[in-house]
Amino acid sequence: MPTSLRARRLALFTLFFLPGFGIASWVTRTPDVRDLLGASTAQMGLILFGLSVGSMIGILLSGPLVARLGTRTVIAAGSAITLAGVATIGAGALATSPAVVTVGLGLVGLGIGGGEVAMNVDGAEVERLTGRSVMPMLHGFFSFGTVIGAVIGMLLTAWRVPVGWHLLGAACLMLAALVVAIRYVPAGFGRSHPAEAGRPRERAGVWRDPNLLLTGGIILALALAEGTANDWLPLVMVDGHGYDAAWGSAIFALFALSMTIGRFAGGRFVDRYGRAAVLAASAIFGAAGLAIVVFVDQPVVAGAAVVLWGVGTSLGFPVAISAAGDSGPHPAARVSFAATLGYVAFLVGPPVLGALGEHIGLRGALVPVLTIVAIAVFLTPAARTTRAAQDA
Repeated sequence: MPTSLRARRLALFTLFFLPGFGIASWVTRTPDVRDLLGASTAQMGLILFGLSVGSMIGILLSGPLVARLGTRTVIAAGSAITLAGVATIGAGALATSPAVVTVGLGLVGLGIGGGEVAMNVDGAEVERLTGRSVMPMLHGFFSFGTVIGAVIGMLLTAWRVPVGWHLLGAACLMLAALVVAIRYVPAGFGRSHPAEAGRPRERAGVWRDPNLLLTGGIILALALAEGTANDWLPLVMVDGHGYDAAWGSAIFALFALSMTIGRFAGGRFVDRYGRAAVLAASAIFGAAGLAIVVFVDQPVVAGAAVVLWGVGTSLGFPVAISAAGDSGPHPAARVSFAATLGYVAFLVGPPVLGALGEHIGLRGALVPVLTIVAIAVFLTPAARTTRAAQDA
């Protein structure tokens, strides 16, 4: 592998790590933030709605911005906005201000919604250039970031370190890593060429491909399961199974570790058994883990079930993204479309569960997620049939 391509891949590993680290830093402190703000479950859902608003804006802007500016600029801007959001959440916690926390979550959503779509487009290109499965490993570094962030968050929760100082420190670490990594992402990739200007409808019409839509449904379901854990798992364990805040954070760390192992090990299973089989197994495992968390009243069993939940959702997003990019012409447009569906589910779905959880409890609110993941099992054959991905 050429040195520049290796450096680009390592830079993407780092850039995927950062939002995972930032999200986990926030998620592990959600019980503390909830208590500082005196917020109910429904009010926490409204606060999380800031994440939804920001993410939708970022998602809607990402595709056009990548076409106009290239992936590097969008990745840099998205990562910078994400870390600024983490710092703002920390400031809101210090000030015990729900409004500031909501704004901070909006910035996190804006940064992730825009930046990670661009990272997936760039990652799919690295996968094409190397001729090897790269996307699971890239998303593995997102999960690795959540593991490191969760472990740090668990320790700082146990040591009663104030939430605000924790998150401000996390933002500073993210900034240092961003400055080092972004220089190795080449400028200009993903930008539309003048020759493509005359056929925007052709590129925009990729969403009419039934195979791509089915693949997008798989991404939506498994990203929803992942995003639900990232936003609600500590509170599900605290409020639904009686764990204290530190143990709720520890179980989230176990989920993140399961995601990381699944993604780091997943490439060999994809190469051996194919995308469709791996995605079907992933959805089955994820549904089984969710079902145990929802319906089993034994806290230890429910805590252990997050391993199934994590392993089951670990490969859904990256493997389906690869299938989307390989499903026909204009792969960058296809990856952007599929990634958008995934991030809509990842960032917008979980806050909606807060209102539902207020009425039926957080465990009951997981039932729709379980149902959608179970349906995804029947969509996985769409990942088997692919066409040559050529930018005609």
